[in-house]
Amino acid sequence: MAHLDIRQLQAGYGDKTILHDINLQVQKGEMIALLGPSGCGKTTLLNAICGFVPTQSGEVHIAGHEITLLPAERRNITMVFQSYALWPHMSVAQNISYGLKVRKIPKAQAHKRVLDLLSIINLEGFENEKVTNLSGGQRQRVALARALAVEPDVLVLDEPLSNLDAKVRLSVRHELKALQKKLGFTSLIVTHDQEEALVMADRVAVLNQGRIEQLGTPEDIYQQPQTPFVADFMGADNCIIYQASTPSVQLNLANAAATQKLALYFRSSAAELRTVSDRTEAGLTISGVIEQSAFLGQQYRHTLRSGDQILQADSRQCWPIASSVSLHVPPHALHVFDLATHETPPSFQSNSRG
Repeated sequence: MAHLDIRQLQAGYGDKTILHDINLQVQKGEMIALLGPSGCGKTTLLNAICGFVPTQSGEVHIAGHEITLLPAERRNITMVFQSYALWPHMSVAQNISYGLKVRKIPKAQAHKRVLDLLSIINLEGFENEKVTNLSGGQRQRVALARALAVEPDVLVLDEPLSNLDAKVRLSVRHELKALQKKLGFTSLIVTHDQEEALVMADRVAVLNQGRIEQLGTPEDIYQQPQTPFVADFMGADNCIIYQASTPSVQLNLANAAATQKLALYFRSSAAELRTVSDRTEAGLTISGVIEQSAFLGQQYRHTLRSGDQILQADSRQCWPIASSVSLHVPPHALHVFDLATHETPPSFQSNSRG
């Protein structure tokens, strides 16, 4: 039985429905990342689970008990906010123990809990420090400790790392994942950062317009996107609309029907630039002209024009502007969708890797 079980949930604000038939089962000790663009319903889903937004229909269960109609304060779900929401006039210990004080936990027991958490988050000796004197990464840890102090059934995190500098974010996200594995808390984390979701989550739910478009392991979401939206959002930002009559595009796949109209998605990192040749090779081959190049550090990102299509391809070599080139993508790096159904044709499913 799932620890957190969301069934056919619909929720929104006033008469406006934001979430549509959300079904999500989270196992005890599992971290699920809610991933998607701004406005897709990620934070609304967290707010509905916490009881901050009333549900229009559907059910929410925790450990076999329905909590759909319970007020927020009786759900034993805590949230770590994007802004941390720490009390600036309080010390670190006072912030962490706030929920324990509200629940009237004895002072000695609360103090021990605070010290234990400070040790876990590597902030021993900071209990009397004002939170305004802490770095962003330290504040994030205090906010996490405050949420964990009351031993919630579910911990939800709303883009908790977005206010941190890039270097600090890399460190803190690994700390957070290690802490989640150590303590075994069940959690949902909202992010719009694909890499963050892949690194931290046991499974990823990609949301689009209030619906879960795909749910799976990080490997499944990245390597086997089930819809064009997921493919594009997960970095396969090149798209070719293929028809057999397009002269500059050659698709050499054994299971490609000549009459099919296909949308072919691939990552710029999977594309190889070559000099133009007549050789036929398995996969996708596109002829075009280099229009622009940008230095990214270890490689160059080239902008290629092929007819009306603009594509991106990475290469360690800087190809001159106006060079005529051939772009090749191997079969395993192509994500193929039928343009009419937006689904991967069964005959192509073995190719959808990479």
